[in-house]
Amino acid sequence: MPVESPPLRIALVGEGAMGHTHAEVLASLPGAALQALVARDLDAGRALAQKWSIPHCSDDYAACLASGEVDAVVIASPSALHVEHGLMAAQAGLPCLIEIPAALDLAGAEALGQAQRRSGQVMMVAHSRRFSPAHRWLKSRIQVGTFQLHHLVAETYFLRRSNLNMFGQPRTWTDNLLWHHACHSVDLFAWLLESEDFDVQAQQGPVHPVMGIPMDMSIGLRERRTGQLLTLALSFNNKGPFGGFYRYIGEQDTYRAFRDELSDGEGQPVPLEGAAFASQDAEFVEAVRTGRTPESDIHSILPGMRLLQRIQRCLG
Repeated sequence: MPVESPPLRIALVGEGAMGHTHAEVLASLPGAALQALVARDLDAGRALAQKWSIPHCSDDYAACLASGEVDAVVIASPSALHVEHGLMAAQAGLPCLIEIPAALDLAGAEALGQAQRRSGQVMMVAHSRRFSPAHRWLKSRIQVGTFQLHHLVAETYFLRRSNLNMFGQPRTWTDNLLWHHACHSVDLFAWLLESEDFDVQAQQGPVHPVMGIPMDMSIGLRERRTGQLLTLALSFNNKGPFGGFYRYIGEQDTYRAFRDELSDGEGQPVPLEGAAFASQDAEFVEAVRTGRTPESDIHSILPGMRLLQRIQRCLG
């Protein structure tokens, strides 16, 4: 009988909202085993480790990487630490999945790309929109020509007037409307059209006196060859449902996508299978186990990061 490969031993970095999300997915993923958790808040980390039966929990990331007891790393630490933690994983010769955003500027993302080339290890970024069955279904139709996209209208809404995460818990760091939340949709548009040849425009509202960040933003992209448009509205001032809402306006129909769900112009659901986060983390595990380049590897997300850099210049 064939010998079954041992599970991929994974170290999860981060005890916040996305740490919880990845822990839940990885705990039930075949071929993966949560071996260690690295947490800045050890009390919160130990609670998360206990919930998902993670045997080791510490606040020493370097020691975890050097332990010889992990095969791969999932980085869900605060956004400003993603580059540092990704570079450390690459230097240790370990593959990593970095939660979006890979970096808070283009230089950081490019440094990660260079580190991946030196190490030769898998370095993937959690661009979860690419793994949503709704967006994948629409991209397949765009590619074969059965859906002609005219205008993608995207809305990203949260209520973040105080520094809380998606679970309503206090954060020790401040979120970023452009390099985190706009990154989802800008990358999605570049990925859908397989292009980075865009005209860009952008404007933002006032900086919040306490949070120190702009709370509202509007971004426009136009693909230069085809004229296809992306209009993106973002707000941390929205009272109501939160998340990313997408309206695909095309020649044949209009579709509305929210997370893994899709409906047509009459409001009828389009039957789909799969879930973005499960598919994303499974892609990482399978790429590491087989030694292949994953979807949303660090080099594939650089076009979107270059677009964000141009948008940043528009915003001044």
